[in-house]
Amino acid sequence: MTVTRGLEGVVATTSSISSIIDDTLTYVGYNIDDLADNASFEEVIYLLWHGRLPLAPELDELKKQLAENMALPKEVLEHFELYPIDKIHPMGALRTAVSLLGLHDEESDVMDEEANYRKAIRLQAKMPAIVTAFARIRKGLEPVAPRTDLSFAANFLYMLSGKEPEPIAIEAFNKALVLHADHELNASTFTARVCVATLSDVYSGVTAAIGALKGPLHGGANEAVMKMLTEIGTLENVEPAIRQKLENKEKIMGFGHRVYRQGDPRAKHLREMSAKLTELTGEPHWYQMSTQIEKIVTGEKKLPPNVDFYSASVYHSLGIDHDLFTPIFAVSRVSGWLAHILEQYSNNRLIRPRAEYTGPGMQKYVSIELRG
Repeated sequence: MTVTRGLEGVVATTSSISSIIDDTLTYVGYNIDDLADNASFEEVIYLLWHGRLPLAPELDELKKQLAENMALPKEVLEHFELYPIDKIHPMGALRTAVSLLGLHDEESDVMDEEANYRKAIRLQAKMPAIVTAFARIRKGLEPVAPRTDLSFAANFLYMLSGKEPEPIAIEAFNKALVLHADHELNASTFTARVCVATLSDVYSGVTAAIGALKGPLHGGANEAVMKMLTEIGTLENVEPAIRQKLENKEKIMGFGHRVYRQGDPRAKHLREMSAKLTELTGEPHWYQMSTQIEKIVTGEKKLPPNVDFYSASVYHSLGIDHDLFTPIFAVSRVSGWLAHILEQYSNNRLIRPRAEYTGPGMQKYVSIELRG
C-alpha cells in the first residue's frame, strides 16, 4: 500500500457537481467568476442540485419552497434556551440544532429520492433561520420571522438584524454565498459523503459535515482572520506585527490552499466587496490593513490569500458577529453538501479506505499478575 497523508492528491470518487482544474473553480462547468458576477444564490442551489441553471418558473418555485420552509419548529427555538449561551460557540449550536431537526422531521428516515429532495429543501431553508435565531436569542432578543418577499441573502440579513438590508449589503452577502456554495471534495463534503455512504440519513450527513467545518483548518479561518486584524488594530501596526509572526513561524490564517497553487479564484471577488463596504461603513482601515498583510505575506511566503481572508472584513462590515462567520459558511456550503449527498445516494458505494499499520508486531497475551 502507498500511504498519502491527508489523502492529498488522491482521487476518491467521481462527481459532476464542481471542479478545480488549473486553479479554476467551476460549478457544473460554470466558471465561479461568471456565477459570482451574475447569479443569485438560489440559482446556484438549483444548479448544484439539478446540474443545470433553472428556467424562470423553476426558480420561482424553488424560492417559494425555500421561503415556505424557512421558519423553525418551536421545539428548536425552545431548545436554544437550554444551551449554555455564554459558553457555546455558534457552530456547536448549529450542529446540535440540525441534528435536532432530524428528530422532528417525519421523513427523516425515508430514503427514497423524492423524500431526500424534500429534506434538502427543508435543511437549506432552515440553516439561516437557525444561525440568526441563535444569534438573537443569546442576546436576549426575539427571533425574527423570515419574509416571503425577500431573497435568501436578504432574508438572512433581515432575520439577523430585524431591519431590511441595503442593496449593497444584499449584493455582498449573495456574492459570498455563491462563492462558498461548493468546493469539490473538501473536508466537510468528504465527511458528509462518508457518512451517507453507509446509507445514514440526510440530517446525519449534514451534522457530520458541520462537525468537520467547525475546525479552524477548514471553516474557522475567516473568524481567525478577523481576530488577527482586531488584535493588530491599526495600519501602522501591520508591518511589525506580521513580521513578528513570520519570524516566530506562526501560521497566518487566510493564506494558501491545499489545492490552489497560483491563488484562490474566489478571493478577488471578496477583496472588491471589502473595499466597497469598508469605505461605506467609514472603516476603510480594515481593507487597508488586509491589503498590507497580503503584500507582506505573499511577498515573503509566496502564499496568496484564499477566500477566507477578505470574507472576514466583508462580514464585519455587514455588522455580523465574528463568531458567526463560520456558521455563515455552513449556510452557504450546505447547498454543496446536499448536492454531494444526493449524488452519493444515486450511485452509492461504502467508503472504506485502509491504513498502514505502524504499531508493534504480533504479541502474546500475558495474565495481569505476570506483567512487569
